[in-house]
Amino acid sequence: MRFKGAAVAVIIAALGASRAYADGEGDATSGEAAFKKNCSVCHTTEAAKNKIGPSLNGVVGRQSASIAGFAYSDAMKKADKTWDEATLKIYLTNPRELVPGTKMVFLGLKNDADRSNVIAYLKSLN
Repeated sequence: MRFKGAAVAVIIAALGASRAYADGEGDATSGEAAFKKNCSVCHTTEAAKNKIGPSLNGVVGRQSASIAGFAYSDAMKKADKTWDEATLKIYLTNPRELVPGTKMVFLGLKNDADRSNVIAYLKSLN
């Protein structure tokens, strides 16, 4: 009997995850793994700690080029973006398309689920 209950719980969890992806909500746990794999070489999520790129702690809802003391590119300084979910989704698809001239060399996350998951992870840090 316990096996049936566990199996039902797994199925319900899987359906919930599928709904989250369909709604574009993403999964913060999967997003953390995708962040570590794709973003952590240049970015950290520790507050007030920058690497090659600025800290992404609290990035959701933040104005672009707004961390004092970080050497943003002129393109990013002029971008005047608010990093909301919609803007992040576009940026994470192809950073140079949204902000031409950015010094960010990352080509983007091509998988929609990865983008949604990373955004969910970044939202969890706010």
